[in-house]
Amino acid sequence: MKKATASMKKSGSGQEEEASPSQMIDARIEELKDWRGETLARVRALIRQAEPDVVEEWKWRGVPVWECGGIICTGETYKSVVKLTFARGAALEDPSGLFNSSLEGNTRRAIDIHESDRIDEEALKALVRAAAALNMSAKASRSKK
Repeated sequence: MKKATASMKKSGSGQEEEASPSQMIDARIEELKDWRGETLARVRALIRQAEPDVVEEWKWRGVPVWECGGIICTGETYKSVVKLTFARGAALEDPSGLFNSSLEGNTRRAIDIHESDRIDEEALKALVRAAAALNMSAKASRSKK
């Protein structure tokens, strides 16, 4: 499978432009052509609903990243799982028990979504909002120093 890579395209003025992170995520979803693309598209939509100010990034040679005051989560796709890794997940309350991977670390937590899994949309949106709020509170406390 080919990885979505930053492609150059001609603008109306003949200048070459690199694709935006959002366009790169679109390309990744399109190239998957299976349940993983559908799942990545669905969680992306939920992240955007939960945090309208979210910024999409494309980092580490092909990883979709959603940020608001810092990294909220990444969306990696593997053969049998779509993995949402929350950068500061260990500091978040998870009353619905969405985190099911990377539980041993002190910082990150992940949600592994398999093909047959049903996404608890409200719980995921609450987790995204909590992650953004945590990032913003940390950012505010850093700026006070």
